[in-house]
Amino acid sequence: MMTVLAFFVTLGVLITFHELGHYSVARACGVRVLRFSIGFGKVLIKRTDKHGTEWAISLIPLGGYVKMLEEPTPGGSVDEQHCSFKSKPVAARFAIVAAGPVFNLVLAVVLYAALNLVGVKEPIPVISAVPENTAAALAGFQAGDRITSVGDVTTLSWGQVRYQLLREVTEGGSADVTVDRRGLILTKRINFDAPVTTASSNVDPLKLAGLRLSQGRPIINQVVAGGVAESAGLQSGDVVQAVGDLADPDVAQLIDFIQANPEKLVQLKVERGDQKIVIDVRPRLETLENGARLGRIGVQLSGEASQVLVQYDLLDSVWQALVRTVDTSVFSIKMMGKMIVGEVSWRNVSGPLTIADYAGQTVKLGLSAYISFLALISISLGVLNLLPIPMLDGGYLLYYLIEIVTGKPPAEKWLDLAQKAGMGLLACLMVLALFNDFVRLLS
Repeated sequence: MMTVLAFFVTLGVLITFHELGHYSVARACGVRVLRFSIGFGKVLIKRTDKHGTEWAISLIPLGGYVKMLEEPTPGGSVDEQHCSFKSKPVAARFAIVAAGPVFNLVLAVVLYAALNLVGVKEPIPVISAVPENTAAALAGFQAGDRITSVGDVTTLSWGQVRYQLLREVTEGGSADVTVDRRGLILTKRINFDAPVTTASSNVDPLKLAGLRLSQGRPIINQVVAGGVAESAGLQSGDVVQAVGDLADPDVAQLIDFIQANPEKLVQLKVERGDQKIVIDVRPRLETLENGARLGRIGVQLSGEASQVLVQYDLLDSVWQALVRTVDTSVFSIKMMGKMIVGEVSWRNVSGPLTIADYAGQTVKLGLSAYISFLALISISLGVLNLLPIPMLDGGYLLYYLIEIVTGKPPAEKWLDLAQKAGMGLLACLMVLALFNDFVRLLS
């Protein structure tokens, strides 16, 4: 229920803001707006304002529209002659159509700026155990390294590290990363030889590169009945301080150590309230389908990672939000281009089911996570609608650019063909997005 509610709230906010862009600029240009609708199909609720605009909520909530007076009726009043959309100069028509996606980008700036101003608690960028033969291992990163900057940009949180490395890790390239290793300041150059997002949209590219966020001190949430841990005396709430000869492991390091030592005696040092306890466990051997032999002790773990409040003043909040919106927009366009030439998998195309899933997940994480998700989807919607594809806002903008350059609109027969082609392309994209959604859900 929470996922469904979050999805419809997301759609409502994004659609309303998009259509408000068209509406407000149309009104500013003197175009009469007949209807402002959230949703398509049968009108469920409506109200007419003093300007004669009908505000409506319609049956199918997967979009919206602003219906304008396209052209005056034969024998219409002088007022109609001047208030129709087609009577306006091409620059005004261009502005009205462009306003929708532009408002989505503006919404993203506002949301990011609000988060920056209020402040968001994020994990401190401390690296977990680095897998062998990964880009991070080859660069010399070690568990416990705290990333302090990427290039010349200071990074206070893991989110900032991800953002700064996004281009290199997805496009291939290198980055100079400065770390604090127990007081020793080191700069490591990490090379991303090839973009890693081609493999699967479900794989974290930084994780593939060997950079994993330390989840902090391992806390035992639950002990499985009848398991090795229960027999050894481990209890829910125990905090693991050491495993074998490894002191202060994080969650990933503890899991790796246990899995690497099946049927061997492993010593755990745990904190239970005010007590320090030493417990010996012998991980049970489990053989996977691929033949891998892993140790299991039968516990569920959580991490106690340190966090930092990332906050800016008003001017910096707006500037950082603007930069992030522009960078994300450019990155989205690049990824679309790479999909076209086959450098990035089409499995990255997501549809409404994935959006609903992420909306529900971010709501559970908290308001700041949901607002950040909302800003990202707003950018995606804005960029998508600016693409020069017939049936989208960008397709109409292309027509108006042709009219500006040639002095006359494209011929009707070409417009009809373009609209049909655009409709077919969008239908194919929707089928692909839904197919990817179902594959993700089933997997």
